[in-house]
Amino acid sequence: MDNPIFLNFVTVTIFSLMLAIGVNHSFRQLTFLLRRPQLLLRSLLAVIVLVPLVVGLLLWMLDLSPAVAAGLAVLAAAPGAPLTTQRTEMAGGEPTYSASLQLTLALLAVVITPLILAVFNALFELADLDLTPVDVARQVAQVTFLPVIIGLLIQRFVPRLAEVMGKPMRMLANVLFIMLFVVLIILLVLAPDLRTMLNLDSLSTVTIIIMVGSSLAIGHLLGGPSQEQRSVLAIASIARNVGLALFIADLSDYGQNFIPTIFSYMILGALVAVPYSVWSKRRMTWAENG
Repeated sequence: MDNPIFLNFVTVTIFSLMLAIGVNHSFRQLTFLLRRPQLLLRSLLAVIVLVPLVVGLLLWMLDLSPAVAAGLAVLAAAPGAPLTTQRTEMAGGEPTYSASLQLTLALLAVVITPLILAVFNALFELADLDLTPVDVARQVAQVTFLPVIIGLLIQRFVPRLAEVMGKPMRMLANVLFIMLFVVLIILLVLAPDLRTMLNLDSLSTVTIIIMVGSSLAIGHLLGGPSQEQRSVLAIASIARNVGLALFIADLSDYGQNFIPTIFSYMILGALVAVPYSVWSKRRMTWAENG
């Protein structure tokens, strides 16, 4: 995972995904949730309150290793994953709601992430995971908001260019997104060191699956009557910001110990979400066909 070619590919993929959002969505669309206060409150309740609460209960009830506990706490504190929009589209989610929610969570992470980590540290005496809002703001600005702002500026000052590049940019982002998961699967199959690193004990694996399943259920139930919005909130609830979690790990002397938990969650979370995404998309197709 430290291969510079792979890391550069991840950086290009995420930048492309965010730029595609900026080019293809207006500022009004990206601030969609500000005009839907009830949906906004339900979304925040699911992603930044109930999911961390589930993780807290799991840490309290189960005898997890310090490394796994720290990894799950960091993931619970890191909402607003850059890949959320693409993952929700696979589940048939509403694009405008998805993009607006992703950016809202990324913005709130500046305050929410240090706060949640502080609560986990106080309750469970985890490894030193102190983080300042400035640390989070720097990471989120570079990864999420810079390419989105570039896309919005293109729309504002070069609208014809935005029209020309909008669809190709979205297609490129989707292709890179698929390629990223294919590369991850290939690495998992062919790299014995990676498989060894992800070889968690059965309790840790079951805990991650419970966390993912609970998060899906929370998002689905709080998403409202619309399946398009339910699928968005369900996927957004499990799509923790792995990049931010790794950034936090890099700031901690203990970080190398819980990086395997972060990668394991990323892989198991994606696998568990596939059946839900397929079911959600089929359910919407059935509804459209009567």
